[in-house]
Amino acid sequence: MRELTSPREIAESYWRAECAHDIPAILAHYHQNAVFVPPRGDRLVGHERIRTFYEESFRRFVGLEVEIVHEISRGNEAALEWRAVFTDAAGKRYPLDGINVIRVSAGKFEEVRCYFDPDLLMG
Repeated sequence: MRELTSPREIAESYWRAECAHDIPAILAHYHQNAVFVPPRGDRLVGHERIRTFYEESFRRFVGLEVEIVHEISRGNEAALEWRAVFTDAAGKRYPLDGINVIRVSAGKFEEVRCYFDPDLLMG
């Protein structure tokens, strides 16, 4: 299989892993010292800190669908606008729009800054 190199290719692969709730595969998309900044969250550095975000999200939401609806890329950086639907254990669906601003190198994320309104996931 060809190595993923563009920010969009890496993001698409990452979102497939996230939709599958596959934390090891998700973390494989991040460099060991990568930075992840969730909305209104702390700056999470490194796999162990980033893992906590996904563990918490997966406890709350059993389903996720994501579609990239717009992309602005330059070299190893991109802003990817996405449309997603989160589903909780009761089957309630939470539609959400957002943007991830990413920087990649050597086929992995160096930094991901995620922008969306987390209040829309309250219910």
